[in-house]
Amino acid sequence: MDIVLRNNLILITTNFDTLNAPWMVEFLNHHTRGMLFLPKAVLVFRNESLIEIREQFLHKLSAHHAQVHDFNHHFFLRSMLKYGSQPIKIELDKVQEAENIKVNLYAYDKNTVLISLEKPNAWVVNYMRSQLEVYVERGTDVSLVVDVSDYKAKARLEKTLNKRHILHYQIQYTYDNKFMSKLYSDFANFSFGDLVKENAIDVNKHFYTILECPIGASQDALKKSYKKLTKVYHPDKVYHEAPHMVEHYTNKFQLLQEAYEALRIVS
Repeated sequence: MDIVLRNNLILITTNFDTLNAPWMVEFLNHHTRGMLFLPKAVLVFRNESLIEIREQFLHKLSAHHAQVHDFNHHFFLRSMLKYGSQPIKIELDKVQEAENIKVNLYAYDKNTVLISLEKPNAWVVNYMRSQLEVYVERGTDVSLVVDVSDYKAKARLEKTLNKRHILHYQIQYTYDNKFMSKLYSDFANFSFGDLVKENAIDVNKHFYTILECPIGASQDALKKSYKKLTKVYHPDKVYHEAPHMVEHYTNKFQLLQEAYEALRIVS
Protein backbone atom coordinates (compact mmCIF):
# COMPACT_ATOMS: atom_id res chain seq x y z
CA MET A 1 0.00 0.00 0.00
CA ASP A 2 1.12 3.55 -0.81
CA ILE A 3 -0.51 6.79 0.36
CA VAL A 4 0.22 10.15 -1.28
CA LEU A 5 -1.13 13.40 0.17
CA ARG A 6 -1.85 15.77 -2.69
CA ASN A 7 -3.23 19.30 -2.62
CA ASN A 8 -6.62 18.16 -3.87
CA LEU A 9 -6.98 14.60 -2.57
CA ILE A 10 -5.64 11.67 -0.57
CA LEU A 11 -4.46 8.99 -3.02
CA ILE A 12 -4.38 5.41 -1.73
CA THR A 13 -2.86 2.79 -4.01
CA THR A 14 -3.46 -0.71 -2.76
CA ASN A 15 -4.35 -4.26 -3.70
CA PHE A 16 -7.78 -5.82 -3.88
CA ASP A 17 -7.37 -7.69 -0.58
CA THR A 18 -7.02 -4.40 1.32
CA LEU A 19 -9.87 -2.91 -0.69
CA ASN A 20 -12.05 -5.73 0.66
CA ALA A 21 -10.81 -5.47 4.26
CA PRO A 22 -13.74 -5.08 6.72
CA TRP A 23 -12.66 -1.60 7.91
CA MET A 24 -12.33 -0.42 4.30
CA VAL A 25 -15.69 -1.87 3.22
CA GLU A 26 -17.41 -0.38 6.28
CA PHE A 27 -16.12 3.09 5.41
CA LEU A 28 -17.18 2.79 1.78
CA ASN A 29 -20.62 1.41 2.67
CA HIS A 30 -21.31 4.59 4.65
CA HIS A 31 -20.34 6.76 1.67
CA THR A 32 -22.42 5.11 -1.05
CA ARG A 33 -24.04 8.40 -2.07
CA GLY A 34 -20.71 10.19 -2.30
CA MET A 35 -18.76 7.70 -4.41
CA LEU A 36 -17.61 7.97 -8.00
CA PHE A 37 -16.53 4.75 -9.72
CA LEU A 38 -13.56 5.14 -12.08
CA PRO A 39 -12.01 2.46 -14.37
CA LYS A 40 -9.89 0.89 -11.60
CA ALA A 41 -10.55 3.17 -8.66
CA VAL A 42 -13.15 4.67 -6.33
CA LEU A 43 -13.32 8.38 -5.47
CA VAL A 44 -14.98 9.14 -2.13
CA PHE A 45 -16.13 12.71 -1.47
CA ARG A 46 -16.38 14.37 1.95
CA ASN A 47 -19.73 14.08 3.71
CA GLU A 48 -20.28 16.53 6.56
CA SER A 49 -22.60 14.10 8.36
CA LEU A 50 -19.93 11.37 8.33
CA ILE A 51 -16.92 13.29 9.69
CA GLU A 52 -16.48 10.99 12.68
CA ILE A 53 -16.59 7.87 10.49
CA ARG A 54 -14.06 9.45 8.14
CA GLU A 55 -11.64 10.19 11.02
CA GLN A 56 -11.99 6.65 12.35
CA PHE A 57 -11.20 5.37 8.88
CA LEU A 58 -8.09 7.56 8.62
CA HIS A 59 -6.88 6.22 11.98
CA LYS A 60 -7.28 2.61 10.79
CA LEU A 61 -5.75 3.44 7.41
CA SER A 62 -2.70 5.06 9.00
CA ALA A 63 -2.23 2.14 11.41
CA HIS A 64 -2.47 -0.37 8.55
CA HIS A 65 -0.06 1.65 6.42
CA ALA A 66 2.44 1.86 9.30
CA GLN A 67 2.21 -1.88 9.91
CA VAL A 68 2.88 -2.65 6.24
CA HIS A 69 5.86 -0.27 6.07
CA ASP A 70 7.04 -0.78 9.66
CA PHE A 71 7.03 2.80 11.05
CA ASN A 72 5.24 4.78 13.75
CA HIS A 73 2.00 6.04 12.30
CA HIS A 74 1.14 8.96 14.66
CA PHE A 75 3.06 11.65 12.74
CA PHE A 76 1.67 10.42 9.44
CA LEU A 77 -1.85 10.35 10.90
CA ARG A 78 -1.57 14.02 11.90
CA SER A 79 -0.58 14.86 8.34
CA MET A 80 -3.54 12.92 6.91
CA LEU A 81 -6.02 14.56 9.25
CA LYS A 82 -4.97 17.95 7.84
CA TYR A 83 -6.39 16.75 4.53
CA GLY A 84 -9.74 15.96 6.14
CA SER A 85 -11.76 18.04 3.66
CA GLN A 86 -10.22 16.49 0.53
CA PRO A 87 -11.66 13.58 -1.48
CA ILE A 88 -10.12 10.14 -0.98
CA LYS A 89 -9.16 8.20 -4.10
CA ILE A 90 -8.63 4.46 -3.60
CA GLU A 91 -6.88 2.95 -6.61
CA LEU A 92 -5.89 -0.62 -7.41
CA ASP A 93 -2.13 -0.99 -7.76
CA LYS A 94 -2.52 -3.41 -10.65
CA VAL A 95 -5.23 -4.43 -13.04
CA GLN A 96 -6.49 -7.88 -12.18
CA GLU A 97 -8.21 -10.24 -14.56
CA ALA A 98 -11.85 -9.25 -14.76
CA GLU A 99 -14.26 -11.36 -12.71
CA ASN A 100 -17.69 -11.85 -14.26
CA ILE A 101 -20.66 -10.90 -12.09
CA LYS A 102 -24.12 -11.97 -13.26
CA VAL A 103 -26.94 -9.51 -12.59
CA ASN A 104 -30.55 -10.28 -13.47
CA LEU A 105 -33.07 -7.56 -14.37
CA TYR A 106 -36.77 -8.16 -13.86
CA ALA A 107 -39.60 -5.71 -14.51
CA TYR A 108 -42.65 -6.21 -12.31
CA ASP A 109 -44.36 -3.60 -14.48
CA LYS A 110 -43.50 -0.25 -16.11
CA ASN A 111 -42.89 1.34 -12.67
CA THR A 112 -40.76 -1.16 -10.76
CA VAL A 113 -37.55 -3.06 -11.56
CA LEU A 114 -35.79 -5.73 -9.50
CA ILE A 115 -32.00 -5.88 -9.82
CA SER A 116 -30.62 -9.10 -8.32
CA LEU A 117 -27.12 -10.56 -8.13
CA GLU A 118 -26.37 -14.24 -8.43
CA LYS A 119 -24.17 -13.94 -5.32
CA PRO A 120 -23.34 -11.10 -2.88
CA ASN A 121 -20.95 -8.45 -4.17
CA ALA A 122 -20.67 -5.26 -2.15
CA TRP A 123 -18.89 -3.33 -4.92
CA VAL A 124 -21.49 -3.91 -7.61
CA VAL A 125 -24.34 -3.20 -5.18
CA ASN A 126 -22.60 -0.02 -4.00
CA TYR A 127 -22.17 1.08 -7.59
CA MET A 128 -25.88 0.52 -8.24
CA ARG A 129 -26.81 2.39 -5.07
CA SER A 130 -24.50 5.30 -5.86
CA GLN A 131 -26.23 5.75 -9.21
CA LEU A 132 -29.83 4.94 -8.26
CA GLU A 133 -30.04 5.82 -4.54
CA VAL A 134 -32.85 8.33 -4.91
CA TYR A 135 -34.96 5.73 -6.74
CA VAL A 136 -34.19 2.67 -4.58
CA GLU A 137 -37.27 1.56 -2.62
CA ARG A 138 -35.58 -1.26 -0.68
CA GLY A 139 -32.62 -3.57 -0.99
CA THR A 140 -30.40 -6.28 0.43
CA ASP A 141 -26.79 -7.31 -0.16
CA VAL A 142 -27.88 -9.12 -3.35
CA SER A 143 -30.85 -7.11 -4.65
CA LEU A 144 -32.37 -3.68 -5.18
CA VAL A 145 -35.96 -2.74 -5.97
CA VAL A 146 -35.97 0.45 -8.03
CA ASP A 147 -38.84 2.86 -8.69
CA VAL A 148 -38.69 3.83 -12.38
CA SER A 149 -42.14 5.38 -12.63
CA ASP A 150 -40.93 8.57 -14.33
CA TYR A 151 -38.85 9.16 -17.45
CA LYS A 152 -35.87 10.57 -15.53
CA ALA A 153 -35.67 7.39 -13.45
CA LYS A 154 -35.74 5.20 -16.56
CA ALA A 155 -33.03 7.30 -18.19
CA ARG A 156 -30.94 7.04 -15.01
CA LEU A 157 -31.39 3.27 -14.96
CA GLU A 158 -30.26 3.01 -18.60
CA LYS A 159 -27.19 5.12 -17.90
CA THR A 160 -26.33 2.94 -14.88
CA LEU A 161 -26.66 -0.29 -16.85
CA ASN A 162 -24.49 1.04 -19.67
CA LYS A 163 -21.45 0.83 -17.40
CA ARG A 164 -20.31 -2.79 -17.32
CA HIS A 165 -16.83 -2.56 -15.74
CA ILE A 166 -16.58 -1.82 -11.98
CA LEU A 167 -13.03 -2.03 -10.58
CA HIS A 168 -12.01 -5.49 -11.82
CA TYR A 169 -15.59 -6.81 -12.11
CA GLN A 170 -17.28 -7.30 -15.46
CA ILE A 171 -21.06 -7.13 -15.11
CA GLN A 172 -23.18 -9.42 -17.28
CA TYR A 173 -26.86 -8.45 -17.36
CA THR A 174 -29.59 -10.98 -18.10
CA TYR A 175 -33.32 -10.41 -18.58
CA ASP A 176 -36.29 -12.14 -20.18
CA ASN A 177 -38.02 -11.16 -23.41
CA LYS A 178 -40.76 -9.32 -21.52
CA PHE A 179 -38.41 -6.99 -19.66
CA MET A 180 -38.29 -4.19 -22.23
CA SER A 181 -41.94 -4.42 -23.24
CA LYS A 182 -43.04 -4.20 -19.59
CA LEU A 183 -40.67 -1.39 -18.75
CA TYR A 184 -41.63 0.71 -21.77
CA SER A 185 -45.27 -0.29 -22.13
CA ASP A 186 -46.16 3.41 -22.45
CA PHE A 187 -44.57 3.42 -25.90
CA ALA A 188 -47.05 1.21 -27.74
CA ASN A 189 -45.82 2.36 -31.14
CA PHE A 190 -42.29 1.16 -30.41
CA SER A 191 -41.71 -2.46 -31.45
CA PHE A 192 -39.30 -4.48 -29.30
CA GLY A 193 -39.81 -7.99 -30.67
CA ASP A 194 -37.28 -10.66 -29.73
CA LEU A 195 -34.57 -8.96 -27.65
CA VAL A 196 -31.93 -11.44 -28.75
CA LYS A 197 -32.24 -10.20 -32.33
CA GLU A 198 -32.58 -6.51 -31.63
CA ASN A 199 -29.22 -5.16 -32.72
CA ALA A 200 -30.85 -1.92 -33.80
CA ILE A 201 -32.10 -1.21 -30.28
CA ASP A 202 -28.63 -1.82 -28.87
CA VAL A 203 -27.21 0.76 -31.27
CA ASN A 204 -29.95 3.33 -30.70
CA LYS A 205 -29.88 2.88 -26.93
CA HIS A 206 -26.62 4.82 -26.93
CA PHE A 207 -28.31 7.74 -28.68
CA TYR A 208 -31.17 7.81 -26.17
CA THR A 209 -28.61 7.87 -23.36
CA ILE A 210 -26.78 10.82 -24.95
CA LEU A 211 -30.07 12.73 -25.12
CA GLU A 212 -30.92 11.65 -21.55
CA CYS A 213 -34.22 10.17 -22.67
CA PRO A 214 -35.75 6.71 -22.11
CA ILE A 215 -35.81 4.26 -25.02
CA GLY A 216 -38.79 4.96 -27.28
CA ALA A 217 -39.28 8.54 -26.08
CA SER A 218 -41.66 10.65 -28.15
CA GLN A 219 -40.51 13.13 -30.76
CA ASP A 220 -41.56 15.98 -28.47
CA ALA A 221 -39.51 14.59 -25.58
CA LEU A 222 -36.46 14.09 -27.81
CA LYS A 223 -36.73 17.59 -29.23
CA LYS A 224 -37.16 19.18 -25.80
CA SER A 225 -34.16 17.37 -24.34
CA TYR A 226 -32.06 18.07 -27.44
CA LYS A 227 -32.74 21.82 -27.25
CA LYS A 228 -32.00 21.93 -23.52
CA LEU A 229 -28.72 20.02 -23.79
CA THR A 230 -27.43 21.90 -26.85
CA LYS A 231 -27.87 25.13 -24.92
CA VAL A 232 -25.87 23.70 -22.04
CA TYR A 233 -23.08 22.24 -24.19
CA HIS A 234 -22.79 24.84 -26.95
CA PRO A 235 -19.05 25.45 -27.56
CA ASP A 236 -19.59 29.21 -27.56
CA LYS A 237 -20.28 29.04 -23.82
CA VAL A 238 -16.69 28.01 -23.10
CA TYR A 239 -14.70 29.62 -25.93
CA HIS A 240 -12.60 31.49 -23.34
CA GLU A 241 -11.83 28.35 -21.31
CA ALA A 242 -8.89 25.93 -21.62
CA PRO A 243 -8.57 24.08 -24.98
CA HIS A 244 -9.48 20.70 -23.48
CA MET A 245 -12.75 22.17 -22.13
CA VAL A 246 -13.63 23.65 -25.52
CA GLU A 247 -12.89 20.29 -27.14
CA HIS A 248 -15.07 18.47 -24.60
CA TYR A 249 -18.04 20.78 -25.22
CA THR A 250 -17.56 20.59 -28.99
CA ASN A 251 -17.52 16.78 -28.96
CA LYS A 252 -20.59 16.65 -26.71
CA PHE A 253 -22.43 19.12 -28.94
CA GLN A 254 -21.62 17.03 -32.03
CA LEU A 255 -22.78 13.84 -30.29
CA LEU A 256 -26.09 15.50 -29.40
CA GLN A 257 -26.62 16.48 -33.02
CA GLU A 258 -25.76 12.97 -34.23
CA ALA A 259 -28.06 11.31 -31.69
CA TYR A 260 -31.00 13.61 -32.44
CA GLU A 261 -30.71 13.14 -36.19
CA ALA A 262 -30.48 9.35 -35.83
CA LEU A 263 -33.48 9.10 -33.56
CA ARG A 264 -35.59 11.41 -35.65
CA ILE A 265 -35.24 8.89 -38.48
CA VAL A 266 -35.91 5.90 -36.23
CA SER A 267 -38.96 7.39 -34.60
